[in-house]
Amino acid sequence: MSLITIILSILFPPLAVALEKGAGKDLLINILLTLLGWLPGVIHAFYVNSK
Repeated sequence: MSLITIILSILFPPLAVALEKGAGKDLLINILLTLLGWLPGVIHAFYVNSK
């Protein structure tokens, strides 16, 4: 995981997921989690991008 991905995962999680995985179910899940709360979106972004 690059430094840019880490920074984006913290500041704007959906963008980090979109750049790594593209538009798909991971992005939709991350958007939903980010809307429910910032921290769940960040955790999911780190999880998705660490695979």
